Amino acid sequence: MAGDNRSPVTVIGLGLMGTALAGALLSAGHPTTVWNRSPEKADDLVERGARRAASVAEAVAASPLTIVCVSTYEVTHELLDPLGEALAGRVVVNLVSGTPGDARRSAEWAAKLGVPYLDGAIMAVPQLIGTPQGLLFYGGPQELYDAHASVLQVFGGQTTYLGEDFGAPLVYDLALLTMLYGAGYGWVHAQALINSAGIPASAFQPFAQAWTQHVILPGVGDLDHGRAIDQRDYATEVSNINTNRLALSHVIGASEEAGIPVDALTPLRGYLDALVAEGHGLDGFARVWEKLRPAAD
Repeated sequence: MAGDNRSPVTVIGLGLMGTALAGALLSAGHPTTVWNRSPEKADDLVERGARRAASVAEAVAASPLTIVCVSTYEVTHELLDPLGEALAGRVVVNLVSGTPGDARRSAEWAAKLGVPYLDGAIMAVPQLIGTPQGLLFYGGPQELYDAHASVLQVFGGQTTYLGEDFGAPLVYDLALLTMLYGAGYGWVHAQALINSAGIPASAFQPFAQAWTQHVILPGVGDLDHGRAIDQRDYATEVSNINTNRLALSHVIGASEEAGIPVDALTPLRGYLDALVAEGHGLDGFARVWEKLRPAAD
């Protein structure tokens, strides 16, 4: 990429993800400065052309744009707070796991220091960074995002700007993770039921795969379900709350017979019981959202 005028970028934090981010920048031709508490983690990147900074202050000073990819927001502030006014005017993009509140508080901190700030969430494994499939969310000032979009899009072809709310990326992140962990728990609970009958997990897995592909995915991925919640119209011709309540009671009963904990399922049974008692038994499952949404909504 000789002669390329691509802007310099700094990456702070060289875990698996930070290393992947820095590698993508190098591949795209950006002069890249890196810093990590354990300096040896930068060795491979330095061999590829990255510059190793001796301190966080040196790393931030090396580039107009700094990408932070450390473990928590607390670590971000532990590293950057000591720089104080030296951060003013330096763009910081924080790609750290946390809560929407963490992101919004960090944005307030940045504003007090005069630091142009974007917050983001990475919805990809390191191997997907720099590929067309890589998904990253960003929130913050539109003008700031637009000014640095060409750099941020290096990290993934599915890069998406969500608007001015600094917390929005983590709302999306945690909502998607909620689906992941819910599905993951459902799968291991199903395997516990299978195991209770002495059936090998491998014998059940082809049916689990087909059920996921043809029943679960079309259900959660149906755009009509999103519209049902937005419009609060829960009419269904497929599977109503009465049907789901009965099926769930059988799942819980069989689990209890097999000695499998049902703690994760009983709240859902309570919501379904309440909806039936309120006269909503013929509505679709999406109405359960009414039991979960913030009371002030």
